[in-house]
Amino acid sequence: MIRQATPEDAPDLAPLIILALGHIACIFAQSDDPKDAIPLMEQFIGSRGNQYSYENTLVYEDENGVIGSIVGYDGARLHELREPVLKVIRKSDPDFSPNDETEAGEYYIDCVNVDPAHQGKGIGKKLLDAMSELAASQHFIRVGLIVDHVNPDARKIYEKVGFRVVGERDFMGHSYDHMIREV
Repeated sequence: MIRQATPEDAPDLAPLIILALGHIACIFAQSDDPKDAIPLMEQFIGSRGNQYSYENTLVYEDENGVIGSIVGYDGARLHELREPVLKVIRKSDPDFSPNDETEAGEYYIDCVNVDPAHQGKGIGKKLLDAMSELAASQHFIRVGLIVDHVNPDARKIYEKVGFRVVGERDFMGHSYDHMIREV
C-alpha cells in the first residue's frame, strides 16, 4: 500500500533514503560511512518544511513494514525547502553550497528507494507512478529527476517507466542525467 508519510516513519525512512542519496549522505554526515547520516535524515524527515520532510514523501508499506519511499516536490520550491537542510549542514560545513538539481515547472523526484530485500518486485515503479499522479493532480505536466552516471541500472529502470534523458547536470561532485516524464 502506498500512503503519505508521517513523522513517525522517520526511523524507517532514514536508512532507505540514505540508500538513494549514496555519496550525498556521506557529504551530509562528513563521513565515509553513509549510515552516519541516519540521525540527521531522521531529523529532516520528521520535520516540516524541508526537502526531505514527511510532507514530501510517499511510503510503500506491506506486512513487512515500510519497504520503499519516494520524495518529491515542486522544483520551484527547491531553495525554500533546501534552506532548513543547509542551515543544519552549514553548522559543521560553513561553505556547503550545492548547485540546483531541479527547476521551476518540474515536479522533482528527489529520491526513490526500495529496501534491497524487496527490489525487483515493481515497488519502485508503483512509487514513481504514484508520485507522477500526485504531480498531475497539482497541474504539473512533467516530472523530473537526476540519475548518477555511476548508476546505469537506475537509469534503465527510469527509462522503462517512461522517463527520457533531456540533459546532464553536475551535482555535488558527480555527473547526472536529467530525465523527465510527461504526466
